[in-house]
Amino acid sequence: MRKIIEWAVGASPRFKARITGVVYLLYFLTAIFAEFLNGRKLIVYSNAANLVAYAFYLVLTLLFYFMFKPVNRYTSFIAALFSLAGCAIGALSLFYPAASRISPLIFFGPYCLLIGYLIFRSAFLPRILGVLMVLAGLGWLAFLLPRANYLSACIEALGILAEGLLMLWLIVMGVNNQRWKEQARAV
Repeated sequence: MRKIIEWAVGASPRFKARITGVVYLLYFLTAIFAEFLNGRKLIVYSNAANLVAYAFYLVLTLLFYFMFKPVNRYTSFIAALFSLAGCAIGALSLFYPAASRISPLIFFGPYCLLIGYLIFRSAFLPRILGVLMVLAGLGWLAFLLPRANYLSACIEALGILAEGLLMLWLIVMGVNNQRWKEQARAV
């Protein structure tokens, strides 16, 4: 275990970003599989897949926290808290109906807003990804409004586009090593 931690600490920011993208992909695939199972009325299996998806999202939250810590430590921490709360509410709602009255989007909307802000302020990722994530966060929050039902397909498409592009960028390109290190040194 110690060697794994030493290896992870010594890995380049680009490699860590690519691992983050892979975890993001695993989250997406697991969440889509859970929805597929739910559509087939396989609720127990769907709940199990959703738990795995939330576990991936917890790991993703921690990876994003460390990735964006050089941009702004406090904003990255607050974003992580929002995401952790959303994961907890989402996981609890699978088993406790009372918890399902609180939508995880109340937490994931601000999380996307904050991640978008951090991406925009970073020197190591394209700003357009930050703008898209802010729009996705606003969309997730708008999704909570009663009259947003007629916009649900557009909101979901925007969220999937923004998060999907961020995921793909991280897998394919990672982050700019030099700029990440410069921003980390400045902190």
